[in-house]
Amino acid sequence: MDDPPGESVLSCWAELRAYAMRLVADLSDEQMVAQPVRGVVLNHPAWILSHLSAYAPVLAGILRGEAVRDPLDHRYGRNSRPEADPDAYLPREDLIRLYCQSYDDAADAVRAVPTRRLREATPIQRWRSRFATIGDLPIQFLVKHNAVHLGQLSAWRRAGGLAPVG
Repeated sequence: MDDPPGESVLSCWAELRAYAMRLVADLSDEQMVAQPVRGVVLNHPAWILSHLSAYAPVLAGILRGEAVRDPLDHRYGRNSRPEADPDAYLPREDLIRLYCQSYDDAADAVRAVPTRRLREATPIQRWRSRFATIGDLPIQFLVKHNAVHLGQLSAWRRAGGLAPVG
């Protein structure tokens, strides 16, 4: 995707990656699954990073023309919910590494995707009404999806009395 829109997507991803790292930099393993508001289940950091990491390989695979599975029912997919058990997630450092590696790989796939491929139909049927072509997917998954969930992580921090991150 050697064009200005593609470069903008990759630039946004770089900013979001750095923001994600700032959001989790000072957290302990225990905090990764904490629920700071009594009686309310928030998307905690472990779920958010696990959830986002479930989608990056799907994006990368689609861009490369590989067969992929809809992540809807993935352990951390759309139909999942945050769990309080820390053993339901990778340890903090491993989860951060997975998140970064999976999205860096997706960014590499964005850089390498042939322009003609971007005009092809999105291979996951349930996504087609929102993202008709493969070219619609990078901004959705590298930028929007990450931004939404990182915003949740920022709100989770504030609900837990942690300092804001800029």
